Amino acid sequence: MNMQPQSGVLAPPAPRTLEEMRLPLVMMRDILIKTIFRKNTDRVSDMAKAVCLPVAVTQELVDLCRDQLLLEATGSMSASSAGEMGYQLTENGRARALDALAQSEYFGAMPVPLEVYRQQVERQSVRDIQMSRARLEGAMAHLILPAELIGNLGPAISSGRSILMYGPPGNGKSSISNGIRDALGDRIYVPRAVEYSGQVITVYDPIIHTLAEEQEDDPSQLRRAANRYDTRYLRCERPTVITGGELTLDMLNLQYNPVARTYQAPLQMKATGGVFIVDDLGRQAEPPQALINRWIVPLEEDKDILTLQSGEKFEVPFDTLVIFSTNFHPNEIFDQAALRRIFFKIKIEGPTQENFLKVFALVARKKQMPLSEAALRHLLKHKYPTIGNVFANYQPVFLIDQMIAICQFEGIPNQMSPELIDRAWANMFVRDEDIIR
Repeated sequence: MNMQPQSGVLAPPAPRTLEEMRLPLVMMRDILIKTIFRKNTDRVSDMAKAVCLPVAVTQELVDLCRDQLLLEATGSMSASSAGEMGYQLTENGRARALDALAQSEYFGAMPVPLEVYRQQVERQSVRDIQMSRARLEGAMAHLILPAELIGNLGPAISSGRSILMYGPPGNGKSSISNGIRDALGDRIYVPRAVEYSGQVITVYDPIIHTLAEEQEDDPSQLRRAANRYDTRYLRCERPTVITGGELTLDMLNLQYNPVARTYQAPLQMKATGGVFIVDDLGRQAEPPQALINRWIVPLEEDKDILTLQSGEKFEVPFDTLVIFSTNFHPNEIFDQAALRRIFFKIKIEGPTQENFLKVFALVARKKQMPLSEAALRHLLKHKYPTIGNVFANYQPVFLIDQMIAICQFEGIPNQMSPELIDRAWANMFVRDEDIIR
């Protein structure tokens, strides 16, 4: 069986027997009957689709439930279902389903055992990506960057190790982080849920994970596409989790739902195989040093330690490119021990005047704002000297958007002039004398 998709990532092999599932039989049985109860399915093919297992494995599970008098055949077959036998829950089966739902509301896709998931993480490790200069430049083509920056970023991404980007605000650290995400480019397999010690931890999150297009199976085909890999996983773009000032230490722990009695994976586990971006480091309620201390074990040992409600701790794989981005100087927010644990430290400086003008022209063209030599000369000769000729990449967008807003209000075509530059500039900064004491 060929499990090598175009992305180059080895797909998880589909289980062929109940024994290969490596899950407790009672757990699999209960998930099946809960799913039948909740979804009212009566055909093995429908059950297989609901629990994301091959039909042959699902049939084994159905036979087990029949032996335990939890399921019974209805004795009817349907032409529309290729002559499949129908099944229904017995009275004992319904009672067991209700009892199982009282213990955990989870039903649907069978979870993947943690050890099996660990093997898949290794198959699709973010550290196995070989980043080339051409590939990275292509992902960053929409940005005007210093020539040496790509040379610094490339080795950092290829290593899959942590990156700290620092420098003055407004110079594209967030855009560069997104460009790194785009450069990864390929697809991986994300489990719908993982099992550890009889507990279900949901991993797939439609807010974070972007599904790759898949060809829908045709039930009439002898060999179905789903047989190519374990459908307890979903094929997705490499994930990106972006957090900012809202990040708290609690978000990095397992989230327990006391009603459903299931767990939700923390953010860094959902980002496995992809990128975790901590933007605006230093703006969180938690001190930066505390956040870095939480990452020490994952960054150094490629594993994370999570805790169940019972207090039991266990290890999960940590395979994530972590990017910290801050406007503060690293020495202001970290001690040297913490800085040593961040493998790459890259300063993102403001643009030169030449690159600033390139960004300005690029933004103007995109926003259909005609360039004016007189306006640009006024900007460079009379405005930037007042701030020590310190350029930032956010400024062209800000100034042009301001001028567009003024033109729209005044009912005139988009244009720039020294007067409009002055009006736009006045909104970019607050002077000390304007502050109310």
